[in-house]
Order: sequence, then structure tokens, then C-alpha cells
Amino acid sequence: MFQNFEDALKYVRDNEIRMLDLKWCDLFGRWHHISVSADYFSPQMMRDGIGFDGSAVGFKPVNAGDMVLIPDLSTGFMDPFFRRPTLSFLADIYEADTKERFAFDPRQIVANAEAYLQKTGIADASIWGPEYEFFILDEVSFENRLNTSSYSLVSYESDWVENETTNGYLVPNHHGYHRIAPSDQNQDLRNDISLLMEDFGYKVKYHHHEAGGPGHGEIEPPLQDIYKSTDGSLMVKYLAKNMAFNEGKTLTFMPKPFYGAAGNGLHFHQLLMKGDINIFYDANGYANLSGTAMHYVGGILDHAAALCALTNPSTNSFKRLAPGFEAPTSCFFGKGDRNAAIRAPKYTTDPSEARIEYRTPDATCNPYLAIPAMLLAGLDGIARKVDPRASGYGPFDDDVMAWPEAEQKRIKKVPFSLSEALDALEKDSDFLTSSGVFSKDFISFWVKALRKESNDILTRPIPIEIERYLDC
Repeated sequence: MFQNFEDALKYVRDNEIRMLDLKWCDLFGRWHHISVSADYFSPQMMRDGIGFDGSAVGFKPVNAGDMVLIPDLSTGFMDPFFRRPTLSFLADIYEADTKERFAFDPRQIVANAEAYLQKTGIADASIWGPEYEFFILDEVSFENRLNTSSYSLVSYESDWVENETTNGYLVPNHHGYHRIAPSDQNQDLRNDISLLMEDFGYKVKYHHHEAGGPGHGEIEPPLQDIYKSTDGSLMVKYLAKNMAFNEGKTLTFMPKPFYGAAGNGLHFHQLLMKGDINIFYDANGYANLSGTAMHYVGGILDHAAALCALTNPSTNSFKRLAPGFEAPTSCFFGKGDRNAAIRAPKYTTDPSEARIEYRTPDATCNPYLAIPAMLLAGLDGIARKVDPRASGYGPFDDDVMAWPEAEQKRIKKVPFSLSEALDALEKDSDFLTSSGVFSKDFISFWVKALRKESNDILTRPIPIEIERYLDC
């Protein structure tokens, strides 16, 4: 929004803005914020930053938690969810004493990844197209105590719950894809979210009711650069959740909120550009993909298990990655199969948009970590010239799920659990660290933090276990 401090200060004064809001991302993909009086918006603040306690979010030990935030002026926007006019910025994280950029700042990891791409000489820029899937819920409740555990999720579109809005226009499970009003009760909310995204510079290609059933939706932006895709993913969550909240609804990107229904993925379309040339395009290649693109595919599938620790970093992630729900459980690729980890969309005909779609990730990931990790995996495949055909990754254009069981077993599977994904990352992280984009300290920190999370959840009894085993 702003090129320099003087332009930003003039905007603040001309619009009588009295509050600024600095938003920053923790390692696990969640925004935090601090609100600052506009009186403190000065060259000194831009130099010294605004202090915060990094130990409170796991960045630092308690005895050395001081860190500072410095706003990225180019990201400014008027926040629509504050009662008083408030100018918001995404903020970068710095060390309090040295004023050096914090090595684990997620936004810095993105910049490092793009710089590494350019250093390789393979391409000048990576282009991404995330698909945002979510459920819009009308009632939510949950409880977790020593002696009780329960939850209830209600969509008024559903045919499996009694509610006062039931009128016969309902969405059965597995029959939500592209439903139209009046069965689609959330068209206006998705419209509002999409238009607000565009107001803030994040374009929308389309949105629609998704396949999973009641309340399921998707918003898809066009292909865009790595910065729009990472900042934009957090912005979409912020806008979508707050707009739903203002209508008395809850919007969740959780991978698998409903048993027996399709979940929420975060598919990433991706390609590489060198100058104005899409180096993934070859008119004579399989699905119009070049040899470079094929090697990129091979790299991602070679490292798919380790990638899951960054692209699917929750225990719930692996409840989505189950056969039968268009979930990518197998490490192969093809033109159309939505069970494949990677596909080349058949509807893509423009040479500038020839690309692959990696379908494994979900929105529990931190996009500032997941996108660089995917990029590095693909670049490693290009560097090693990984041939997906020779590696048994396809392409396969028939129905792999209809193959005899013995043949299916030859295809590598994604991990069955978060613990397995973390095991894979510990064994296979050189493709992340050899570039310097991720450090070994980061990998160690990440594995330790997620193992604690995994163990905490897996040691808790859940309601279905009480039903199954109480009478043992």
C-alpha cells in the first residue's frame, strides 16, 4: 500500500487514523497482533520496532524473550473488523538487541526460498495457486475435561440434524459439489469474503460449494507470486473467519471435522518462471509438461513423506488422508485422478499456466513454511534429475484405486500419522537445510514441538474409544 514512511504517515494524518495494528505470524501459521497508538508511528518506531515477548509463542526461552516487530509498509490495509479506523500492517520479526532479522521469522523463510531459487539459475520466480477449502458451521460446541470429551458441529444445510431453518432444501453428505441456492445457503457469505479479498489486492478466480456436504466451500485465487500466496493465505483466513463470526457462524479450515465426509485440503498449484517463460511448459510433453516439470514432480514425490511434517502438521491431517474421499493417499501423479498426490489439471491449455497441483497439504500448515518446503523439494528433483517414471510415480491415467491390491502396494503411500511424518523428516531433511533456507536448528525445533503436540493428543481417550472398549 505504501512505498515509504512519508506516504504512510501522510495517509495516517489525512485520514485521522489513531490506531495502528501490527500482525505477525508464529511458526505454526497463526496470526497474532498488537495495537499501537498512531502517535508512536515515527521514524524511530520504524528503526527500533515495537517490543514483544517471543517466549510466549515459543520463539525464545523465557530468560531471553525480547523481540521487536517492524511493520512492512507495503502490506498496509484498513482493517474492516475494528470499530475505530485502524491501519493494519504485516510485521517482520527482529532480534531486540542486534536488530537482525529473526532466523525463524516465517516471512523471512519465504524470502530466503525465493532468493535460493534465483541463485540456482533454474528460474527467476515461483508461481502458486492455493485452493482454500473450508466448512461454514452454524453451531459449534466442544468440551474436554478429565472425565468428559465431546463436540458438536451443526450446519443448517445438513439433512442429519433437526433445526428451525429446515425447509427441505438440504445438502446430503458427499453431494455438495457446486450445489445451487436455496440448498447452498452460504453463497452471499462466500461472495462477501471473495470481494473483500479483492478489495485488499488478493484476487479471486471463483468460489463454489464444495463436495463434502453441508457447509462445505472453496475459494480459489488465480496463479500468483509466492508472496501473494503466503501473505494471502493468512489474509484469507483472517477475513473469512471474521466475516463468518459477524454473521453468527464459525468457519473452519480444519482438515477433517466430520467423520465419513470429505475434508478440507489446501491444494497448491505451482510452476516456475524464467523471465516471461513458463519453464514447466512443453507442447510435446506429457500433459504439456516439460522435462524440468517432470523432475520437479519427482522431487516432491521423493520427499513427500518428509514434506507431510510441514504441509500436514497436525494429527487431524491424517484423518483426512484416508482412501475414499478424493484424498491423495498415494505418491503418484497423472492428469485427472484426485486420489493422486500430484496431478496435471486437464483443463489447463494456456502455455503460461501449464503447472502441477500438489494435493496432499491442508490448512493446518503454515504456508510460509509449506510453500518453501515444496519449492525446495521440487528444486532438489530438478538438480538430481529425478525421473518419476523410473521411480514408479507414473504418470498413471487409469483408475489406480481399481488396480489389484498387489499392484497398488507397489506405490509409495503418504505417512499414516503425524508421528510417521516426523520420523520421515528426521531422516530426510537435507533437501531443506543444504540450501540454507531452513536450518538444522529449525528442523530440530519443529520435530520436538510437533512430537509434543502429537503425544498430547494421542494419549487422550476419545468418545469412540469409550463406546468400543468400556465393556472390555
